[in-house]
Amino acid sequence: MKRFVWIIIVGSFFLLSSLNTTLGQTPKIPKKTPELLTQGKKLYETNCAPCHGAKGDGKGPAGVVLKPPPRTFNLPLSQWTYSKGELKKVFEVITKGTPNTAMVKWDHLSEQERWALVYVVTEFAAPPKKK
Repeated sequence: MKRFVWIIIVGSFFLLSSLNTTLGQTPKIPKKTPELLTQGKKLYETNCAPCHGAKGDGKGPAGVVLKPPPRTFNLPLSQWTYSKGELKKVFEVITKGTPNTAMVKWDHLSEQERWALVYVVTEFAAPPKKK
């Protein structure tokens, strides 16, 4: 009986530790593919362009009335307020939204769809300034 209890305890520990690492982490970044970009462009046009604009400049028809205004994606990626150039952080903003703004969470989209959006919005970023 003691052996059975010990197996349950050890098995539960491994199960909980694996859940903690998978649930608490941003998923692995997928490879950027033409198919993913195509999917992301369609999603962007439908869901993001109304606020962020077709050119990613934050001047979409709905965005002009928002306070604070929507993020412009035209800055160098390293200058983006929340992500500072990290794709996983862009993914996190898309997934969780941004507090005190009109940027809602898009966690109802699949993981692949959110990564597709990450690649599309980062394509609007200006190249880094040369020193």
